[in-house]
Amino acid sequence: MIYLDYNATTPVDPRVKEEIIKTLDEFGNPSSTHKVGRRAKEILELSRQKVAMLLDAKPEEIIFTSGGTESNNLAIFGRALCFDRGHVITSSIEHPAVLNPCRELMRLGYDVTFLPVNSQGIVDPDDLKKAIKKNTILVTIMHSNNETGVLQPIREMGNLLLEREIPFHTDCAQSIGKVSVSAKSLNVTMLSMAGHKFYAPKGIGALYLKEGFMIKPFLLGASHERGLRPGTENVPYIAAFAKACEIVMEEFDSIQDHLKKVTNILLEGLIEFTELRLNGDMADRLPNTLNITIKNIIADEFVQRIGDKVAISAGSACHAGVRKPSHVLLAMGLSEQEAISSLRISTGKFTTLEEVNKALDIFEKELKG
Repeated sequence: MIYLDYNATTPVDPRVKEEIIKTLDEFGNPSSTHKVGRRAKEILELSRQKVAMLLDAKPEEIIFTSGGTESNNLAIFGRALCFDRGHVITSSIEHPAVLNPCRELMRLGYDVTFLPVNSQGIVDPDDLKKAIKKNTILVTIMHSNNETGVLQPIREMGNLLLEREIPFHTDCAQSIGKVSVSAKSLNVTMLSMAGHKFYAPKGIGALYLKEGFMIKPFLLGASHERGLRPGTENVPYIAAFAKACEIVMEEFDSIQDHLKKVTNILLEGLIEFTELRLNGDMADRLPNTLNITIKNIIADEFVQRIGDKVAISAGSACHAGVRKPSHVLLAMGLSEQEAISSLRISTGKFTTLEEVNKALDIFEKELKG
């Protein structure tokens, strides 16, 4: 099996797996004051430091969660709960972990604006500027899109919102480990991370929360994670998450070079034997992601036909198995037929040139079949 679906999830790095196994023996509750508990607490706080280093942040600005979905929900509802009503701005191409909380806010009486994107999948900062109202309490726009890999002008929007003192949240689940991410330089108030997108296990993530900014918890319990995320911390997975962050910092340049190389070879190879369109901006995109439209195919049927040999996606993994046009591609102006004929191929640091060449052979045989 050739795995080319890294945007859906990544395999766990062997070094990360070793960290889990090693830390399982540290079974203490980090909230306990005895020796066993203090040891777990040390691991927890050391892990927080490592995650903060990756984001150019402070350790106290890191809140551990169960993953990207919880981080997004905590950011959005945590801010909204500070107000009876208010105005929230997001984009039309967000992951469901942002879109659905925003829709729920609408049901609860909040005003929500969904910004459009251009044909390249990019939000215009001028549209954001025009959408701001006197009662705007939050803007949430993803850093990179999970389906197309397109990067948004977060830094520019962050500067705009900083001037207006409007809190800014960005979903960075797909960006970590693929492009450089600095909470400080992006000028964001909150930032979401998901471990399983960069070789840590599923079920662990984090929310960057800028020092001094207040939100309310939407889960109620004890005072873990600054009182914002109750529940005894999952120390082995947190240590694994931190190890994955550490590996990103140590190997970032080589990983990025490898992703660019194998992804470019894939694209060049595909162009040689099929007519396709690359969806999304050519330059401002993740180095590992190809979203392509191929005429006369039904993407999910194609994915199923080759599924025992090559793993790719039709749209995002969250829509897998449902023949429904991608809301992201429709927002970019593709027709329903074009959206249904679109594939997502995403490489990773474990993708080899041999795998790429074998995958191209399989694609060619199936497409010409």
